[in-house]
Amino acid sequence: MTVLEKVDANRAIEAAPRVADYVVDADVHVTPPPQMWKEYLSPQFRDQAPTVETVGDVDYIVFEGQRKQVHLMQSQAGRKTSEYKNVGKFSDMRLGGWQAEKRIEDMDRDGMDKAVLFGGGPLQTGNLDLFFDSFDAFNRWQSDFCAHAPKRLFSAAFLPTVDVPTTVRMMHEAKVRGDVAVNIPAFPQSIKNFTKMSSIWQAMTGDVGGERQYRDAEFDPIWATAQELDLAITFHLGARISRYKDKTNFLPDVPMGKTAMLEVVSIMLYGGVFDRFPQLRIGLIESGVGWIPWACEYMDRTWEMQRHWTECDIKHPPSHYFDQNVYASFISDRIGIELRNRPGCRNIMWSSDYPHSETTFPHSHAVIADNFRDVPQADRDWIIAGCAEKFFGLG
Repeated sequence: MTVLEKVDANRAIEAAPRVADYVVDADVHVTPPPQMWKEYLSPQFRDQAPTVETVGDVDYIVFEGQRKQVHLMQSQAGRKTSEYKNVGKFSDMRLGGWQAEKRIEDMDRDGMDKAVLFGGGPLQTGNLDLFFDSFDAFNRWQSDFCAHAPKRLFSAAFLPTVDVPTTVRMMHEAKVRGDVAVNIPAFPQSIKNFTKMSSIWQAMTGDVGGERQYRDAEFDPIWATAQELDLAITFHLGARISRYKDKTNFLPDVPMGKTAMLEVVSIMLYGGVFDRFPQLRIGLIESGVGWIPWACEYMDRTWEMQRHWTECDIKHPPSHYFDQNVYASFISDRIGIELRNRPGCRNIMWSSDYPHSETTFPHSHAVIADNFRDVPQADRDWIIAGCAEKFFGLG
């Protein structure tokens, strides 16, 4: 056995000292076990649910005739960075990923008072009906998870955008469940290019080169419903996918995924979405924030110079919409905090990213202390709690 194989991700961790009295974690994750699908899918699909097989030191998810190794980048909490590994068993993951009582214990250890949960979303299937049903199954499972501690855990539902009326219906269902946000892919999904192979990326990224765009009037019912229900819309680090299984390309991919989120906003912004729906709130989750002031300054200048011939008749400079309609979360971003008073960077939120490989757990308050050196307490408290409460409506 190697040293890595002996690591216990669920080993006891002593509670860390706090540096702030109240923290709202704007982005954490769940890692639901495959066994949950059999319970939460609609009855006609339950016999198609994934199962798990173990071969040696690796668990495999068996689904629709394929066997896939369990990859652990989604759950490295409880390990030192020198102990990270990519493939293993569900027993290599920290239990707080799918056991709510263990999640609360870890939040207490790490000094987190509230947290907004995002998950893995739907099944990778070429069956469109099963694909849609798995969104609903996942969302209900995650809402039930949050119901264990409804004053501390809050769910962000994952929704498809293949069909706008379906999206709108699911937004209403999310609101009834008590979910505080709905997450949609960075670009609209496309039936034309829908396959089993592409389905999981369609769920996160959508169809990047597709004909549909969120500036189109087709999607206005989604934005209108978000305003009507006072429901936040999120995009979760999906404009560019990191090749998390590829040790050669993973590191170059990671920073590109952050700034790529600008394209999502730009399409909506220049397309007049925020003029048509001024109360709409969108969140760029896990995007980082240090790049936003530069982007706003550049966008303001180029819009002033190019708006006439492009016939871009939005009512305000781009930075206005960032401060009015756009929120963004980061994990550790000292530069973004230093630029917090620049146009476009006022609505920023801190997160721990538990239990993913970028997580600050179990040292979140130490990271907060380092990131907020010499920052006035009022500014710090806005970024580590107040902004997320406003965006997600937790107040």
